[in-house]
Amino acid sequence: MAIWLTKDSKVIVQGMTGSEGSKHTRRMLAAGTTIVGGVNPRKAGQTVDFDGTELPVFAGVADAMKETGADVTVIFVPPQFTKAAVIEAIDAGIDLAVVITEGVPVHDTAAFWAYNVAKGGKTRIIGPNCPGIASPGASNAGIIPADITGSGRIGLVSKSGTLTYQMMYELRDIGFSTCVGIGGDPIIGTTHIDALAAFEADPDTDAIVMIGEIGGDAEERAAEFIKANVTKPVVGYIAGFTAPPGKTMGHAGAIISGSAGTAEAKKEALEAVGVKVGKTPTETANLMREIMSAG
Repeated sequence: MAIWLTKDSKVIVQGMTGSEGSKHTRRMLAAGTTIVGGVNPRKAGQTVDFDGTELPVFAGVADAMKETGADVTVIFVPPQFTKAAVIEAIDAGIDLAVVITEGVPVHDTAAFWAYNVAKGGKTRIIGPNCPGIASPGASNAGIIPADITGSGRIGLVSKSGTLTYQMMYELRDIGFSTCVGIGGDPIIGTTHIDALAAFEADPDTDAIVMIGEIGGDAEERAAEFIKANVTKPVVGYIAGFTAPPGKTMGHAGAIISGSAGTAEAKKEALEAVGVKVGKTPTETANLMREIMSAG
């Protein structure tokens, strides 16, 4: 039905009582997400009313999991507290941690990712600086708008939040199994390759859209993975065809170094392994539409 987030997922929100956390908790509930509580050590034992849904506040992730059976956490805490929040989630052994916070120091992300690996990598981390993950019609963990597309058989993995939303809207007539916004920071948890592998293994995903952007070599590495491991059709889009070399564009990870990391180089790497790459999001959506109609 979906990857990583399903209708059976039980979600907690670290930072639920803050302004962003409470706003998006309300939106996630409206989308049908099963949210079972929040975490704020200073407000443990309280409850918060979300339009008639009373949610308990726990002192920590482990407490929340013990009391509710939660298997997903969405993290809305300020950047300076994000590393501690993620490490707490890892220590509790939660299956999925979706880190929405932007502005997390790269050193902190490296530290909590290394900590997760050292602990055996049980917790899947998505983000930081990402819109989250949505399985339309089933569950929504993060800030992805819930009403722009329906359920279907396309998988989407994207570095860009806004391009995630645009692609979901462009292909709303077909729909998606799961949409994953992995974030555009230099160091992130879940990668394009992780999502490609999961979509390849998912019986309810027939084709995959991959959105990348300039900077780094993640898309080139994804192309190698696709060649060796992915049998389903993949279409791609790379943001930043007009970006000048040496300039940081939007995301912290979007820096071109010499000829490496350009949109053209990424496009060529993907096309060399059979991925059709659109020059615009709309052209990319049309390439996917052709594939789905032919299938």
